[in-house]
Amino acid sequence: MDERIPCEFFLIRYAPDPVKGEFANIGVLLREAGRDETTVVRFTRDWSRVSCLDRNADIGLLEALEAEIDSRLRAESEESKPVIAVIEDSFSNLIQMTEGRACLAENLVTQLELLMRIYVEPVQVKQTRKRTGRSAIAGVMRAQFERAGVWGLMRKRIAASIYTLPGDPMKIDCGYRPNGVIKMFHAVSLDGDVEAAKVLAYSAPRLRDGVSRVEAARLELTAVVEPLREVSEEDEGIERYRFGVEAMESEDVRVLTTNDLARAAETAKADLRL
Repeated sequence: MDERIPCEFFLIRYAPDPVKGEFANIGVLLREAGRDETTVVRFTRDWSRVSCLDRNADIGLLEALEAEIDSRLRAESEESKPVIAVIEDSFSNLIQMTEGRACLAENLVTQLELLMRIYVEPVQVKQTRKRTGRSAIAGVMRAQFERAGVWGLMRKRIAASIYTLPGDPMKIDCGYRPNGVIKMFHAVSLDGDVEAAKVLAYSAPRLRDGVSRVEAARLELTAVVEPLREVSEEDEGIERYRFGVEAMESEDVRVLTTNDLARAAETAKADLRL
């Protein structure tokens, strides 16, 4: 039998009201004992517990935090502040970490999955409602980029106000920069409402000009939509879908469906030289 690796793990918690003492475990940070450089982190993909605890929770910010922690772990040096200390000192106690607990692991990846199942992921029950709309598209988009190994290297929830005007509330889901081009991806559902498509089309020229001004780069903006077969089969639903696609394409927004995401993720992998 292979010798097991001595490890230490920390639970990452979301605690919106420290007075009440209520919290939800949202992730696990696992490291090999005595080797801070060998550390992995994983957050939940099911935010239902957090939403029940705090209906105003910024799920996008929490998702972006995982990427930020992972990035800090990759860049951590002897001179930099340890990521655990950063988490403990930041977020005004909104994000907390438990004390370290010892465990033995065959390997870090397998042990991380086990700890997530034990301490973080809610018990799976029969699903009564299918995930639909923009959240479903964003979920597929994230899964495909994760499968290609590029999600952790991408910017998340990119504030449009950086490139347009102060106060612009739009946040683009994700993006990355290969050479002189910035590629951004945004989930847009055309099933039942095309307002999001109109907003993205309206914003596209301003984003493009802002990226050129701020980043000295060219913007390639992509909207990810559901396939036509997944929208209402009524004539009005099909017309709305086509209107949304044409509105975005008229402003040079590339439109892909979720079926195209695997190819887009492989392109990102090649762009980032992975």
